[in-house]
Amino acid sequence: MNLAQTLFNRRMLMCVALGFSSGLPLYLLLQLLPAWLRSEGLNLKTIAAFAFMQLPYTWKFLWAPLMDRYTLLERFGRRRSWILATQITLFGAIIALGASDPTLEIGTVAVFATLVALFSASQDIVIDAYRREILSDDELGLGNSIHVNAYRIAGLVPGSLALILADHLPWSQVFFIVALFMLPGIGFTLWSQEPASVGKPKTLLESVIEPFKEFIQRSGWQHAFWVLLFILLYKLGDSMATALATPFYLDMGFSKTDIGAIAKGSGLVMQIIGALVGGLWMLKLGINRGLWVFGVVQALSILGFAWLAHSGPFASIDVAERGMLAFVIGFEAFGVGLGTVAYVAYMARETNPAYTATQLALFTSLSAVPRSVFNALTGGMVETLGWEQFFYVCTLLAIPGMLLLFKVAGWRAR
Repeated sequence: MNLAQTLFNRRMLMCVALGFSSGLPLYLLLQLLPAWLRSEGLNLKTIAAFAFMQLPYTWKFLWAPLMDRYTLLERFGRRRSWILATQITLFGAIIALGASDPTLEIGTVAVFATLVALFSASQDIVIDAYRREILSDDELGLGNSIHVNAYRIAGLVPGSLALILADHLPWSQVFFIVALFMLPGIGFTLWSQEPASVGKPKTLLESVIEPFKEFIQRSGWQHAFWVLLFILLYKLGDSMATALATPFYLDMGFSKTDIGAIAKGSGLVMQIIGALVGGLWMLKLGINRGLWVFGVVQALSILGFAWLAHSGPFASIDVAERGMLAFVIGFEAFGVGLGTVAYVAYMARETNPAYTATQLALFTSLSAVPRSVFNALTGGMVETLGWEQFFYVCTLLAIPGMLLLFKVAGWRAR
């Protein structure tokens, strides 16, 4: 099969469509929600505390066995019926979130933000399982690269388009427009085909116990421990560094339009390049070496934020400042694009096809812990340390995950 046939087939197209659908609600919580709350006058501690609303991403392995065991609608199949249900509920939850008033109904905002996270995490469970089941082992690197690209492109909607619209429209209309971008994913889900089944657990108890039992017995509990710790720590530094990215840009003096048109645009282009280069390079380099090389770039890119913080805040914004912002965001996005492709492919490789949803949910739940737990601490850290020192600390936090590569993905190991 040549490169064109590898890239342009139904499986890769579904990676694009479902990657976009998966990324949209997460970036809404990571980028649009903090910008909305900051523009309404909420302090950084309150905004950072909203990271706790993302706890469903951390605990999704608890209900993943239900998605492995049961089928909602037989006509769509086990995977497609769950994807469709989560996409429809996300559409409604996003609209309801934008209809709330954070200055008067902060509790209501928190409830709907949590629901968006819950439905989004549930969608991720089944999309990850679906993608793993339609891709062969040889396609994992490229397929996950395409998925990550689409995932990142989805961030352009809440992170760029929505911010630009927010300068001209009420926030409720902005959130409604963002919700409309869930409709293409729903359409592709209806068009897609159910993957060939490798058999599903016969009982709910089996769907809960067997995935964890198989993972531990495969290479021993010590190896399983190192794998889980690596998944937890590999992207800790980068995740914390970008937790308050939008408020950081605002504090540096950039407008919402600057952030939407320049920062997010530069970031999107470099994320796409990074993920595509990473996916193609891993065809030659392999997943293990990709984790080493891409992880170093990912860690170093955090220092760009420290440089921007050292140079700002800016009294006025002109071409030089916008160019600096574009460079910093572009470099960080390139590093993240590289690292994420190898990271996601590694997690997929560590699953058994018989227990895809539950094992991947466990891995991706751990990967979400920095975002949903540690990131809640970033507001207090920034207020105590200042932006520049905060980013130096984040760079140091990227080192433990790299050291664990000696245990889980040796340079010479296949």
